Parts: sequence; structure tokens; C-alpha cells
Amino acid sequence: MIKKTFNFLLIITSLLGYTEWGENHHAFIFEMEMELLVHFTSKMGAFSHPFILIPLVGQLLLIVTLFQKEPHKKLTFIGLGCLSLIILMFLFVGILSTDFKIIGSTIPFVLVAIITVRSYRKKQFILNKMIMG
Repeated sequence: MIKKTFNFLLIITSLLGYTEWGENHHAFIFEMEMELLVHFTSKMGAFSHPFILIPLVGQLLLIVTLFQKEPHKKLTFIGLGCLSLIILMFLFVGILSTDFKIIGSTIPFVLVAIITVRSYRKKQFILNKMIMG
């Protein structure tokens, strides 16, 4: 159950990513995704861009893990890796531009990702210790 909670939190916190560009242009990831999905047919070409397609695949993989009895570790890590691409890019841009709104929007995802990876590794370590004696 805890793995599903972490995967759910990864999805939610990834949607909170925020970015700004140009003058007066800004959006959260959930707003950009909604725009793409609402205008799916007219913006079909946008889905071919790696910075859009890869994070969407990551979200879909994490959503799939929510419906599994026991979330698969590889699917979780692949989904996490795909989502990390855009979130870490936002973090990098926020640091370079010293924009604390962008940096702050990425922190929840980064924290949940670290906790998720540590929990998977800790459990694996405990299982290995029990098996090896």
C-alpha cells in the first residue's frame, strides 16, 4: 500500500511543476497537459516532442502501477525517470534564472522521488539481509 501511495504522490507532485517563459507566459504542468488533451487533434504534433512524450509516458506508467496489486519496481523507476526529465529541467532552469517559484514547484517531486527510491532500496536491503542471514 505504501508503494501505491508514493507512486500517487509522484504523479500529483509532478503536476505541480511550474515554469515561466518570455514575457507574461507561465503555466503549471497540469495546465499544459490539460491544454494538450483538450486540443488533442490540433496539437497532435506536440506529442512527438521528447520533452512532452517522455514525461507523459512516465505518468502513464505510474498510473498503471496504481492498478497493480503490488506496484512493479521497474515500472515505478522507469516512470520516475521519465518524469524526472522534465522536473529536473525545470529545477535547472529555476536555478539558472534564480526563480524561486520554479525551484519551489520542483522541490515536492524531488523529495517524494528521493523518499520513494530510498524506501525501495531499504526494503530490498532488508530482504537481502533476511535471505543471506
